[in-house]
Amino acid sequence: MTPAEISTRALLDALAEGRCGASPMTLGGVLDEFRARAFGIYLLIVILPAFIPLPAGAGAVSGPLVSLAGLQLMALMAHPWVPGFLSRRPLPPERLARFRDRSSGMLRRLEKVSRPRSEWAIDHPAARLFTGLLLVVLGALLALPIPFTNYPFGLLLMAYAIALIERDGRLLVVAWVLGVAEIVTVALFSSQMAQWLADLFA
Repeated sequence: MTPAEISTRALLDALAEGRCGASPMTLGGVLDEFRARAFGIYLLIVILPAFIPLPAGAGAVSGPLVSLAGLQLMALMAHPWVPGFLSRRPLPPERLARFRDRSSGMLRRLEKVSRPRSEWAIDHPAARLFTGLLLVVLGALLALPIPFTNYPFGLLLMAYAIALIERDGRLLVVAWVLGVAEIVTVALFSSQMAQWLADLFA
């Protein structure tokens, strides 16, 4: 299986077993090896903190990195750029293995229906702009200290990652709809919460 053809589960297996690129495996090395699917792979890696138990504030790590990918899609970049200190950072196979094991059920279900199709939603400049805009907003929301949102945002962003890796435009369109719905829900919840607080301290 070539880097351009690799499925999401096969990719995670290779990452978890340290079979991608040189040793030690780094983020930059993985993105270079799987260049054709690099944005999806980048998203998959940076949302890891949403699925692995970490101290509070994990979203503050993942959120800006998701938004960074969104800005680069909006700029129509062909390959994600990451700062040197992140590009050279080793990827711990044990964390990747835990992520693979925790998400195996969802991955299995998505892979049954995911395949290259409606690729205009992946490649068309207007579609890339829209995907990038949603990722910028979702990344910003993920970075906020909103309780109990890491996992829902992580699941949604996983759908974006798988759609980009598998080049499944239909799944990406579904992710667009869910992304807009999540943004609207958070906005309404925040507005309602602000009103409650205003009423409480009035």
